[in-house]
Amino acid sequence: MGKKVLISGGAGFIGSHMVDRLLRRNDLETLVVVDNFWTGLATNLAHIRDPRLNLVTSNIEDFATGDKFDEIIHLASPASPPWYMREPIRTIRANLVGALNLVEMLVPGGRMSFASTSEVYGDPLVTPQPESYRGFVDCTGPRSSYDESKRCTEALLFECQRTRGIEIRVVRLFNVYGPRTRPDDGRAVSNFLSQALTHGELTLYGEGDQTRSWGYVDDIVDALERFFWLDSGITYGGPLNVGNDREISVAEVANYIVSLVPGARIKMCPPIPQDPTNRRPDLTICRQVLPGWQANITYEEGVKRTLDWFRDQIQHGAETDAPSPVRLED
Repeated sequence: MGKKVLISGGAGFIGSHMVDRLLRRNDLETLVVVDNFWTGLATNLAHIRDPRLNLVTSNIEDFATGDKFDEIIHLASPASPPWYMREPIRTIRANLVGALNLVEMLVPGGRMSFASTSEVYGDPLVTPQPESYRGFVDCTGPRSSYDESKRCTEALLFECQRTRGIEIRVVRLFNVYGPRTRPDDGRAVSNFLSQALTHGELTLYGEGDQTRSWGYVDDIVDALERFFWLDSGITYGGPLNVGNDREISVAEVANYIVSLVPGARIKMCPPIPQDPTNRRPDLTICRQVLPGWQANITYEEGVKRTLDWFRDQIQHGAETDAPSPVRLED
């Protein structure tokens, strides 16, 4: 008998790419995708015709079924500050209450995989950030609904592993970008591209000297696929940093996009409070757990690919809400 797998947030940016990979599996019998389309888009899954896919529109914390699943992948959460700062309670519910709901749907000994975030490191005083670093987070600040709900969900899953014997896989993602991001997503690369292709004015906050490690979605999903199900014999449950360890300033990315889009220009804006100054993963454990994996696509190539995708979406009349001011995130 094949595997029954559930993925929450499967119509989202990363989630929809994960759905594509899951449907390559020969051992997959049923794939249930649960998404409330808060930040996910139906168009991200519109190309799929696989009869194994069952799409359910629901909040993950409210989702109910009598089925049990061999594997559950929990991705349901906004990852952009404009979204989670507008609805912090909803964000906490999606992460933590969603996980509490999902662990009850596992078969005995089933596997729960969770996409956590580099935001758990806060505004780090250590760089690059290893998984052992406990972070420098303002647990009551404006970003805390996301940071702390991710960190608490990690704690929940590790306790379930200890007390219930479930298998877990926890990753901490660093600054993922690429096709299928919402044009109004609010994160730096997608915002810069949307702004460049519409009104042409890229909003850069502060001096733009904040650094991030930009990981193109194909590279990141390669790692998630291997860690969550493809590589056999993995005994390490996480947390596992996954990202590109090439650190680049936000200003450099903005200027690069300006160079690609004629007429685009940069507008300097006041700095954003509590915007982390740096983000770079220590990938020592990742290279041990996933030998041979690395982020191969440079940000220059990844930005060009994403630019082409956004341009195509705009030309074909896809949903293009006015882009929000840039926020920095994972």
